[in-house]
Amino acid sequence: MVATEREWDGSGFRARVQAALDTFIEQQATVLAPLGPDAARLVHEAHASVSGGKRFRAAFCYWGHRAVAAEVPDEDALVRACASLELLHASALVHDDLMDASDTRRGRPATHRLFESEHRGSQWRGDPEQYGAAAAILLGDLLLSWSDELLRRCGLPITQVAPALEVFDRCRAEVIAGQFLDVSVQARGRADVDTAMTVLRYKSAKYSVERPLHIGAALAGADDRTLGQLSAFGLPLGEAFQLRDDLLGVFGDPEATGKPAGDDLIEGKRTVLVALALDAAAPAAAALLDRSLGTALDVEQVAELRGIIDGSGAHAQVEAVIEELAAHAVAALDRADIDEGAREVLRQLAAAATQRVV
Repeated sequence: MVATEREWDGSGFRARVQAALDTFIEQQATVLAPLGPDAARLVHEAHASVSGGKRFRAAFCYWGHRAVAAEVPDEDALVRACASLELLHASALVHDDLMDASDTRRGRPATHRLFESEHRGSQWRGDPEQYGAAAAILLGDLLLSWSDELLRRCGLPITQVAPALEVFDRCRAEVIAGQFLDVSVQARGRADVDTAMTVLRYKSAKYSVERPLHIGAALAGADDRTLGQLSAFGLPLGEAFQLRDDLLGVFGDPEATGKPAGDDLIEGKRTVLVALALDAAAPAAAALLDRSLGTALDVEQVAELRGIIDGSGAHAQVEAVIEELAAHAVAALDRADIDEGAREVLRQLAAAATQRVV
């Protein structure tokens, strides 16, 4: 059946993506079953890592395809292709949590903490933290490998899949290099606004919106002109999406985000928000914010740092930039030569990605 924008609903799409992921991981569990219970534990955590979520990347992939293709002859195959991006996302999160020393993800223990706890509880030999780190590295690598496999084996003809794989290769390279930029910025303990924006663009913004749109469009045979039009929409939207994530990392409600209050401050993330605050705050306040980043903070200390960021005007400035970037994205979308139904759904997705509270 060919879906129209009136028939498409986000919750139904998310359920189909989850079903595709569940089926794929069940197949992988069968492949790895001869390795015994330890492999089963790794696969179980893989399944947990891809359960739930907003599925924005899969949705942008799907509607990138629909922007170009008037019909979708094989919906199930397309959904599987879109689901491959959620495996990439899960891989990035598992590795990101380890590098940031995060304790939780979506309200449950981060992968490295889970395996560390299992090691400690079983009183095995060696260092529990090292064991947890090794498990997280290997799970992230496994999910990354599976993302490529699911796209290649989605069920669409290889002539359609091959151009999308080329985009997917670039996407994965950008994510990994962007992550290293982020690690290096944190190690140096400083980042101006331009550097923080570069990290944001390559670590998250491009792979969250622009590249999923490109992959979906490439599966539909899009030419370079169309890919460029989708970039004009997807890149500023991806930047707005990540800036919203940065705000939530400082000001988000832990009940909604599944992360501790002010988690980005505790982890010491040198985001655009933080860079703007350090530039604009009074010297004493900026010094307090700078030396507090990446330290154990209680609720009162988080509130104090939030006050510094608010008082500097950085919070309001980032909100204004999000609004401006989203407006640029929608204006580019309105100019693009794409299917009208897809244009309307992409407009709705743009609002959902930039106005969310989780």
